[in-house]
Amino acid sequence: MVSRTPPTETKKPVTILRSWRLWFAVIGTIILFAVPEIVPNDYIFRIIISVIIDIPLALSQNLITGFAGMLSLGQAAFYGLGAYTSALLVMRLGVPWPIALLLAGLVACVFGILLSFPCLRVGSDYLTLMTIGFGQIFYIVALNWMQITRGPMGLPGVPSPQIGPIVFNSPSSIYFLYLCITAFCYLFMYRLTHSHVGRALIAIRDNETAAAAMGINVSYYKVMTFAFASFWAGISGSMLAHFLAFVGPMTFTLNESLLHMQMAILGGLGSLPGSILGAAILISLPQLFKPIYEYQVLFNGLMMVILLTWRPQGIMGKSAIAMVANKKSFKLLFTRLGTKSSGGKSMLPEESSVEGRKSNGSN
Repeated sequence: MVSRTPPTETKKPVTILRSWRLWFAVIGTIILFAVPEIVPNDYIFRIIISVIIDIPLALSQNLITGFAGMLSLGQAAFYGLGAYTSALLVMRLGVPWPIALLLAGLVACVFGILLSFPCLRVGSDYLTLMTIGFGQIFYIVALNWMQITRGPMGLPGVPSPQIGPIVFNSPSSIYFLYLCITAFCYLFMYRLTHSHVGRALIAIRDNETAAAAMGINVSYYKVMTFAFASFWAGISGSMLAHFLAFVGPMTFTLNESLLHMQMAILGGLGSLPGSILGAAILISLPQLFKPIYEYQVLFNGLMMVILLTWRPQGIMGKSAIAMVANKKSFKLLFTRLGTKSSGGKSMLPEESSVEGRKSNGSN
């Protein structure tokens, strides 16, 4: 009996010119560098800068919720800690802005680590309540500590970012500076989530007990997640303070934390590009359309209801929920189209192919 070996398929070499990711990155880079020239007015340009400031917030929220599975609603507090720290260091102590930016992230990181320790001892629901409580404590302190934060009057006159003799006081210069910081944040999150740390966080999110049984130090990775998420929230706060030249407590309320969560959910939990898309949609649309801005909370809530009804995994989400939702949608589609099997039972395409192979084998 002569054995026949199946012919080996020759795979085409993946060249650099055929990589769609490379072309996408090149075209995206060209567009980003051309934004200052193609934007029609300063108002839209400032909206774009606001989106860039909020992208690290959405990424940090996605890290702590989408990858680690912890429902935290206290990101606005770390956002505010970074803003007040950077503004006070530059205005009252004369600290250079790059050092103030780094210290803003580190101060928020320290508070994030301190908050993570009691959160380790409670379940998911109580963790959410603890983060909400922390955010409310920060808001009340910022609203009433007149000697430091000036209460509801805030801190006006925050200077523009400055690195040595270079002052970033024009919208285009701030745009490129903040774009570099946000790009570094995205690269950091990408490397983190695609390393063994990201795989450990996904294991903890899916089944914490099984992850611990496999030898993963659950407490260590949760504390690490809080540290990184709060650090980048503090960096965003520093960027906001020196962009608006003002810091006030009304910016860091519970509604702001809910907005960050909506960015992560809209784009897709567990998807870093989805965080960028969620921030772009929820920041730009209410600003571009004034009727939407007046009813921003209603608009965001309505969008969440529609999204969770038709695409619960988010616009760019990739998760087990996504696969289940897609399977159900395909099943509903083929049922409505009337695709019936011989016994009168509707089948999905993969089910019909399995049935076909079974019938061929029986023949």
